[in-house]
Amino acid sequence: MEEKFELIEQIHHDAAMGSYTIEKLLEDLKEKDNKIKGYLEDILKQYQQYQEETEKILEQNNKEISNPSLMSKMGSAMGINKEVKEDNSDSAIADMMIKGVSTGSVEIEKKLSQYEKALDKEHKKIAKEYLKFQEKAINHLKEYL
Repeated sequence: MEEKFELIEQIHHDAAMGSYTIEKLLEDLKEKDNKIKGYLEDILKQYQQYQEETEKILEQNNKEISNPSLMSKMGSAMGINKEVKEDNSDSAIADMMIKGVSTGSVEIEKKLSQYEKALDKEHKKIAKEYLKFQEKAINHLKEYL
């Protein structure tokens, strides 16, 4: 894949994984009385928007769209299930989310830095907005710690 699309593919993959993870987490918290659920739904909507936006860019440029693997999803689902069973407090959920969002953010930062010169303005803008969204999400999640 061309370098300038690798960043968009990374954002797509990260947003898809984020969406899946939060959907699974909300499912596991369905019968629970967590205050954090409303904010998780907000984050989910934003991940879904980025997933759709990057998917359109990749489709318009005839690039292959890869989604998180079944193994990644299964590992994530099992981890979430285990964490929620052990401690489903808002603090524990926020901690788990901060770790996940941070991991994705680091990967996007690497790609942005690595391909800075090959990227066009639109791709840089999307990446920087995505990183801002993740930073805001982390800061807001810290309020639940």
